[in-house]
This record gives sequence, C-alpha cells and structure tokens, in this order.
Amino acid sequence: MTEDFCIVPDTSVIIDGRITAKLKAGEYKKAKVIIAEALIAELEAQANRGKETGFKGLEELKELSEMAKRGEITIEFTGKRPSLEQIRLASSGEIDSIIRAVAVNNNAIFITSDRVQSEVARAKGLEVEYILPMKDELKELNIGQFFTDDTLSVHLKANVYPMAKRGSIGNQKLVKIRNEPCTEIELHMMAREFIARTKSDPDSYLEIDYTGATVFQIGSMRIAVARPPFSDGMEITAVRPITALHLDDYRLNSELKIRIIERQRGILVAGPPGAGKSTFAASIAEFLYQKDFIVKTMESPRDLQVPDAITQYAPLERDMEKTADIMLLVRPDYTIYDEVRKTKDFLVFADMRLAGVGMIGVVHATRAVDAIQRLIGRVELGIIPQVVDTVIFIEKGEVSKVYDIRFTVKVPQGMVEQDLARPVITVSDFETGNIEYEIYTYGEQVVVMPVGESRGRPQGMWTLAEREIRKELQKYTGGSIEVKVDSDSSATVFMDEDDIAGVIGKGGKNIDRIERKLGVHLNIRVQEDREENNGIKITRKESMISSLVPKIERTKKYVILNVAELSGKTVDVYSGDDFLFTATSGRKGDIRVGKDTEEAFMILKNPLIVTMRLSSP
Repeated sequence: MTEDFCIVPDTSVIIDGRITAKLKAGEYKKAKVIIAEALIAELEAQANRGKETGFKGLEELKELSEMAKRGEITIEFTGKRPSLEQIRLASSGEIDSIIRAVAVNNNAIFITSDRVQSEVARAKGLEVEYILPMKDELKELNIGQFFTDDTLSVHLKANVYPMAKRGSIGNQKLVKIRNEPCTEIELHMMAREFIARTKSDPDSYLEIDYTGATVFQIGSMRIAVARPPFSDGMEITAVRPITALHLDDYRLNSELKIRIIERQRGILVAGPPGAGKSTFAASIAEFLYQKDFIVKTMESPRDLQVPDAITQYAPLERDMEKTADIMLLVRPDYTIYDEVRKTKDFLVFADMRLAGVGMIGVVHATRAVDAIQRLIGRVELGIIPQVVDTVIFIEKGEVSKVYDIRFTVKVPQGMVEQDLARPVITVSDFETGNIEYEIYTYGEQVVVMPVGESRGRPQGMWTLAEREIRKELQKYTGGSIEVKVDSDSSATVFMDEDDIAGVIGKGGKNIDRIERKLGVHLNIRVQEDREENNGIKITRKESMISSLVPKIERTKKYVILNVAELSGKTVDVYSGDDFLFTATSGRKGDIRVGKDTEEAFMILKNPLIVTMRLSSP
C-alpha cells in the first residue's frame, strides 16, 4: 500500500504482540494505528482482576506509544470508554462490537487473530486482515533453560532462588538451579511469553484464567502462574512428565490386564502426589486404545500424554458435569478422569460408571484403602462396588497394591451371632484373594475395619460399640451411663438405679428394641455396684431369689431359654455352678443365644442342670 491508510487492531493481536512485531518489521508503512478506547478499557479491567492477559496487552500498548514518540508510527486513541455493563459482557462480544464500529467510522482495515471476530467483521462489510498463527515461528520458551532430562518440575518466585525437582519418579530431590534470585520483571516476561504461545501454538492452551491465577498447558508442560492477591508474590510453577511409559513397563499381574479388558470396569488409580499416577493412567489409556477400545479423557488441565486418537476433554463452561453429559452422548468404552478430588467429581464419576461407561479415576491417597474411604459419604455405601471394583495403588512409580472390591451379606469379622449379618463390602488383595478390610454400617456409623491384623480384642470396634450403646440409651435417660463391652455380642451398662426402669420399659419393650437395633445383648447394672479388681471393672452379684429352670428350645439360628416369670428382667444363666452369662429376657421371658456360640454348646451339653437367677440391683 502506497497511500496513507488506517488500521484498527482488536484485543487479540494486541495481547499476542504480533501487531507490534509487524510494525517493527516495517509492515503497514504510512499507516495510522487507531486504538479504540474500548480496547484499553478491556485490558485495564483484565489487569485489575489480576489476569496476565491484561498486563501483556497494556505492555504492548506502551511499546506502541514509545514507537510513536520515536516517529516510527502514527498512533491515535479514539472512541468512547465502554460502560461497566459492556465490560462485564466483553466475553459475549460487546467490546468487539465497539472496536469494529471504530474501524467502520474511520474506513480502516480491521486486523484480528480471532476467527469469529474476522468472520463477523467481513459479514458487516469491513476490510479485514486475519493473522493466522504460524507454528514455524515458535521459539523455545525461556523457562526451558531450567529443565534437564530428569527435571520433573521448576519452581520460580520473585526474589527467591530458582528451584527444581530432579530425579526419577518417587525419588526426586529439590535443588537450587541458579545462583541469582528471580526478579518480578523476569517472571512477568515469562508469563507474557506463555500467553503469546497459546495464541500461536495449536498444541498450547490457556486452561484456567482466574483473578490472580492462570494455568497454561504448553505441549507436555503444565504451567501455573500465581500473583497477588491470590499469592503473596509473583510465582511460576512448571511441571512436565519426565518419562512416557507403556503398561508393559510396569510389573503388572497378567490377570489384572485381562480383568481390565474383559469388561468395562470402575478403577481408581491412587497414590501420593508425585508418585506417577497420571503416567500410569496414561499407559492404561494407551493399552486400552491398542485393544480397540474407544477411550476419552476428562482433565483439568489437559496434561495426560496420550495418543492423538484419544480425545482429551476439559470442563465444558468450567463444569465437568456438562462434560460428562457430552461424554454420555459420545459413549466411549473407557474414560480417564484426571483427577477425582471434590465431591462433585466423585458424583460425576459414579454417574458415568452406573451408566455403563468404564471409568478410570486418578485419586490422591496415602494408602490404597483411603481411595475407597473417599467415596464413603459421597456415594451410597451399597453401590460403591458397582462404582469402583478395582483400586490400583502407585508408589514411587510402581504398582505396589491392587485391591478387589466386592459386595456380600455376612457377619462382619469379629461378630459371632448370625442375627448380626448385614451387607458388607470386602476389600481383598487382588493377587492373594485375602480380605484385608471390611466396610459396613454399625448403628449410624460406617466402619472400615481391618481384617486379620490382630488376634486380640478388637479395640477400635469395641470403642465404637460403646459410643453407639451410650448414644442409644441416652434417649431413655438423662443420667450418667457407663458402658463396658464384654464381647462382640454383649455389653454391661452401669446407670443410676432410678433410670433402669425407663430403659427396660414395660415388659422389656424398650430393651428389646435397643438390643435389636444395636445387635448386642445388654446387661443393665446399678452404678454403685461397680468395684475395681486388678484394674478391670466388674460386677459381683448374688441371686436374691431361688434358681429357676428354663424351658430350652433349639431353632436353626438360636438356643432359646424361657422363664415367663422373668419377663423383662436381667438374669444370670448358670450350668450347674458354672456362670455362663448375664442377659435381659424379652417380653415373653425369652433369652436367645446364637447356636454356634460356646454358651449355646454348654447349655445343650447338659440342659438338665441349666438354671436362671434374677440379678439383684
């Protein structure tokens, strides 16, 4: 162009700096650069919210002003500042519309790198120059100087020495990588470089842009930029995978591979930060793709290193639930969810799994069982095995534990009476098949009970039982209550004498209801009758009435003792002179004893010498 003409750049070409670069290179000679006040207002608003794009754009405007002062270009600022409402609606095109109007009023060439903006401008009859990103112009980022082949992450902060984590997965050390501290100007320049890269590189994305925090995904590198007020100083953290592994690189049980591909599964890949969870999840994704499964990912940010054929989805409109809605329409065989952390993430994971999609979730956990516990309270207990049937725990880059999650109905470990059978989730070692944990409800509590770790008294279980018994009895009395669990099926309760009648209830109605609810037999005693013997609280009672001989009946589950005269009473049961146990009879005078217990064996061994005596208060 030989005659004088005007150009109007939009926000996109100001922020990425390409209009400045073209002017410095001698393009647009004799052109007047017209800057809309609306553009300045938008950049100012972004900078006030702590967004790096705003600072980058203002820096470019300052450079254009300096060029005008040197006589290299002619610049003019024109138009009206937009209202606060128009700035707020900038994302919907309000500011773009004002800038286009400036181009129309000045019969100027409209310059943009925004595809939608260029098409709208052409539709309105403007002369448009669309600057297409050129990948061959890309240069190595300045932050790349801090990375070596074994560098996992780089940590930069203003006025602090640059640090990096180096080493193999699970064996990294934090080392100083430069003898001069970072400057704030240096970090700002890097941040603006990241923005420019996302504008010009199809493999780079601006994943998150909040007030004071910006997250970029540039190739395989995830970069988080923090600035006040979010942080106490300018900070940049860059993380990248140091190795790409295949599933065959892990010492993995061949049966586990078969388990994964035989049908869609619900799998949690768990481990502490930096253990290599995402690397392992990516290797599973590749493995499944090679086995002809359709695989997608749900990530925020998208940093898994997977084949191009595996589409990586981000939160749609910042909401992973909306992403899940699209995924259910796409219907992949497997979805990798990196990472499952918040309650909403677990609900989305469960919803997709119950819809029939194979799910592999990445979860932070210090133990394998902790990954399952994070589901408790977020997902209904009974459907946990339907949501997650396998947990793979990663530690120092290796598979250290695999759990098989199943659902059954049984008497939990440590309980002996058949009437205590309930739904139980078993957590078993995948290789040995040994059950290591049981998960079930006890009263209003959810219990995660280790199995086979101790042959002694299950202290944790009994402590929980004492708390539940006390809580239930306090509904019937306001006095003091002390509970001593005697076995998995019985407990002794000490309370004020005046409160006993209310707990027993008419005809033993209350105590029957309490025992059925708690699944234990309760022996009610008076507080004053406690005495110390070798540090163990016991109660010594002498029968105040003559012994009575009970009727004995045997059923499939119980041995039933009946003395109608002792209805609702607390009684001691003897076999000859040998004390067996203390219990409270039901409203009809019945006492039920589990048929597989030692007490039942003693009763049936010599039924003619079994007697029952009233326990005196």
